[in-house]
Amino acid sequence: MLSEQAFFEILCDETRRRMLGLLRREGELCVCELYHALDLAQPKVSRHLSVMREAGILSMRRNGTWIYYRINSQIPAWCDSILAQLADVWMGSPRQQQDAARLTGMSNRPARCCA
Repeated sequence: MLSEQAFFEILCDETRRRMLGLLRREGELCVCELYHALDLAQPKVSRHLSVMREAGILSMRRNGTWIYYRINSQIPAWCDSILAQLADVWMGSPRQQQDAARLTGMSNRPARCCA
């Protein structure tokens, strides 16, 4: 169960908020899409994803060599409500818009066959 403490610790970190904003917008992204969109090193992105997955805010699936992350559909309703409210803020954020533009411009994005 995702605790209040863990949830707000996740939201305190800008990189994690950026990731959550992209995941909220896109639904599901692979690690390579996230580090491309965020313009960060893969180990840093993976470390943040691991923290959020261990806390229970993200779920993942493997498809061959690709690992896809999404916001866990089993998070408590109060967490989902907060993320929904933040989605409005994220849509107006210049940083989130830059991340989304980098993601949109990414060539060779992995194809989704079974989301």
